[in-house]
Amino acid sequence: MSVARRGANAIHGPQEMFTGDVWLEIAASVSQPPQALRVLKVHFTPGARTAWHSHPAGQVLHVLDGVGRVQEQDGPLEEICPGDTVITDPDVWHWHGAAPGMYLTHLAIAQADPGGAEERWGEHVEDEAYGAEPAAE
Repeated sequence: MSVARRGANAIHGPQEMFTGDVWLEIAASVSQPPQALRVLKVHFTPGARTAWHSHPAGQVLHVLDGVGRVQEQDGPLEEICPGDTVITDPDVWHWHGAAPGMYLTHLAIAQADPGGAEERWGEHVEDEAYGAEPAAE
């Protein structure tokens, strides 16, 4: 058994993968096949967001606090709130982050592919796309 202490492993999100200030905490990590899995607790400051990215085995996001935005490539911009869970299929390009003027904390759960890759990164999300009006519920 191991115990990960809150905040003990927090790192600042790299600029090549994020716009704005983002903090990542490893909540759980299992690296032995066949279940290579990572759970991150991700904290976004207002306006902060990921770049476009995809996960070979898909991704699950669960919102803990704040208000955020998420969008799949060629899909509508969606607002997400505490208690919402977002499931992204394998290899689907998407981004997520805090809504303008709001903080966001979510769990990000992803499994690595057999080669060990957890994600593929692309371009940063343009301010115009980020600031668009979310889809109506």
